[in-house]
Amino acid sequence: MRILLADAFPAAQLAELADHGHDCDYRPDTTADQLPDRLDGFDALVVRSTRVAAAALERADGLRLVIRAGAGTNTIDCAAASRLGIHVCNVPGRNAAAVAELAFALLLALDRNICDNVTDLRAGRWDKKRYSRARGILGRRVGVIGLGQIGLAFAERAAAFGMAVHAVAKPGRAPETLERANAIGVHFVDDLTTLARTCDVLSLHAPATDATRHLIDADLLAHVRPGTIILNTARGELVDEEALIEAMADKEIRVGVDVYADEPATSTGRIESRLARHPNVYGTHHIGASTEQAQQAVAAEVVRMVDAFESGTVLHCVNPQPATHSGERS
Repeated sequence: MRILLADAFPAAQLAELADHGHDCDYRPDTTADQLPDRLDGFDALVVRSTRVAAAALERADGLRLVIRAGAGTNTIDCAAASRLGIHVCNVPGRNAAAVAELAFALLLALDRNICDNVTDLRAGRWDKKRYSRARGILGRRVGVIGLGQIGLAFAERAAAFGMAVHAVAKPGRAPETLERANAIGVHFVDDLTTLARTCDVLSLHAPATDATRHLIDADLLAHVRPGTIILNTARGELVDEEALIEAMADKEIRVGVDVYADEPATSTGRIESRLARHPNVYGTHHIGASTEQAQQAVAAEVVRMVDAFESGTVLHCVNPQPATHSGERS
């Protein structure tokens, strides 16, 4: 297969793809605007952050497979891919530990004011009295919104630190999900409003869909307890940022965030985000999955998926019933 890799990809797995007979074109600096001009002649596309719009897919003359080297596929026009007979696949679960680790790091940093501690020390300011004030997380109630692989990984870490884990009951959950939740000791509540009223911490781990857009909005924030910590390492679309900024002023909410509504599409540049600049916010640069361990695990699964596809098996397909690919498109 001819494969365009349009984002960073580990060298060892890139070499493995070549060893398996695939023709790889590695262009990690490809932008969304450049992508339409680069897809001709390729059977497969592998991306991480690069957006894949309908216009790019329509220009591709033989594309059969798009792999998102991560879990979320909201940056890919899956409807257009289905219409064009292109399979869109993700790599679920392989980066769950990395994202959960970052979410938990943000929680601990917020509770102990780590970032402000470091900033003051680097500036030569000693203020032990101020930084001795912290609530601690032992026994605090954390609401996990989204019990996928990442949400469960975060819940396991929270429970290990002695937190009481809560989540919203949802019909139709897989038996293995319920088994892990029960092993953690997750307490289920009826709805999101109850979760907001009950918990000291809310951690978001849901996908970005029409149903989850602005899941955290003014109505829900009205039920959040004063002093609540809100963590978002999932998708910026889950939060109404303006409503959250207003609630932070009214309720002394503190926020740990790795994703933003209008974050840059490139790896470097400027971000114009009121949320990122807010003094109640500890923010990172959408790096949740960016550990060496996670990227190696994701890349290994990408290799397995490409080999399987060439043998006629489609793994982790997320778009509904792609039409049979008919070769070159006009």
